[in-house]
Amino acid sequence: MNKIYKYVMMGIVAISMSSCGNDWLDLDPSTSVPTKVTSKSEVDATLNGIYSTMQSPYAYSGRLVYYGDMTGDDMQAVSSTKRTASAYLYGFTKSNVPSSYWAYPYSIIQNCNVILTNIDKIEVADADKQTMNDYKGQALALRGMSLFDLTKLYGYPYTYDNGASLGASIVTDVVDKDYMPQRSTVAQCYEQIINDLEASINLLGEKFNKGKINKWAALTLLSRVYLYHGDNEKALNAAKAAIEGAESHQYQLWTNAEYPTAWSNDVSEASTNKGEVLFEIVNLTTDSPGKESLGYLYSPNGYYDGCVTKSFYNFLKKDNDDVRLKIINVATKAQGYSSSVYGRGYVNKYQPQQGEGVEDANIPLIRLSEAYLNAAEAAAKLTAAGSDHNAEAVKYLGAIVSRANPAKSVDASSTVTVDQVLDERRKELVGEGHRMFDLLRNGKKVVRVEESNSTLSKTKHTCGKDFMTIGEGEDNFYKIVLPLPLAERNVSHLQNNPGYGE
Repeated sequence: MNKIYKYVMMGIVAISMSSCGNDWLDLDPSTSVPTKVTSKSEVDATLNGIYSTMQSPYAYSGRLVYYGDMTGDDMQAVSSTKRTASAYLYGFTKSNVPSSYWAYPYSIIQNCNVILTNIDKIEVADADKQTMNDYKGQALALRGMSLFDLTKLYGYPYTYDNGASLGASIVTDVVDKDYMPQRSTVAQCYEQIINDLEASINLLGEKFNKGKINKWAALTLLSRVYLYHGDNEKALNAAKAAIEGAESHQYQLWTNAEYPTAWSNDVSEASTNKGEVLFEIVNLTTDSPGKESLGYLYSPNGYYDGCVTKSFYNFLKKDNDDVRLKIINVATKAQGYSSSVYGRGYVNKYQPQQGEGVEDANIPLIRLSEAYLNAAEAAAKLTAAGSDHNAEAVKYLGAIVSRANPAKSVDASSTVTVDQVLDERRKELVGEGHRMFDLLRNGKKVVRVEESNSTLSKTKHTCGKDFMTIGEGEDNFYKIVLPLPLAERNVSHLQNNPGYGE
């Protein structure tokens, strides 16, 4: 094993197992993450280490994805004892919040910085310069992505106060365990995120690169960031560029017929149809995130940890021909499931590839469908502000609506509203980590309602009346951001988020 890759992985293990000390880099000298790369092969190995960090169930194969759904209104923990329950119950305190929400993204950022502070000093043959540019682009994009997720977790939505409140800590250099971070404002964080993603676009490769981020995925992510930041014209342009570029490189929206099972497709560089997953975490039986991963957590044959709410299921059932109903696995007694499992609907997007178990399922992080929805949302917002982009809103929203049910379409003679687009995002992106953030960035509340549905007879909210409505103006509003990890505050003395105490 390449020594750089080995050191990166040892550092990750040390961070993930640490329960005290500074979460930035709590490593002894024998497991220090290297601060320098000096060759193309070392850059490649360090990038592989970054993707391995992302693969963890405490990062993008689990917590960093399910948090946005479990804190919303469309999914819930099956019971208060389940792994997803703390997010669903808004149960994190200054003493019990897992450090992984903080430590894993910063481990990714640290190793991206190792690459970015050294890569321009490495001399390579002309034949390797394009590859090195791609490596640099990947490091920039993944650093931007990690800071974006940290800012969402620890900072209030940009639209709440124009980014004036505290967000995450911006780190663009390689740091050691004695580094004392300072929190930047949400506005400063977004400036850095956007700078990183914009810089990555001209460097990243355009071709399919299994399990690695490419130009079209980064453009889609950038369009998402622009939406969160309120830059609707830039969001529209980035989303359109992502769609046009991806579709010119053999990506395409899944068809209605493909949709229910396409999640398990094993796409390769040789595939003439690359499908619509632009960036995913690739898991294998021989390199598995284990049974804490989303595939196992959401499966009735696994931990059956999280399920859809009755209100979401009823919302989707308004159109019985919507293909997305086919990825809600409703477990029944007749199928042989126990009473603790049946009577609930489970999101079946994390489907294993042939010969793998559900815990080995890949995790799609960025899909072409999102680019269409980002474009539609931005166009609808621009139209509402007085600039006529309704034809584009109709076009991009219509593609998703008609794919879900070919008998349905978007009326070109009517004005597409933002709520229309958000409803479609709700249907299309359930289980992919977006819902709570989509509501709050648009000034809406999470409103959990208890509805009747005999098919989901065992599904019932257990969050208590204090967390049936979450958002601005509610006593629980401070809970929409996480408290900082105790270990980090003990060492770095970072200011905690309001409401949690110091």
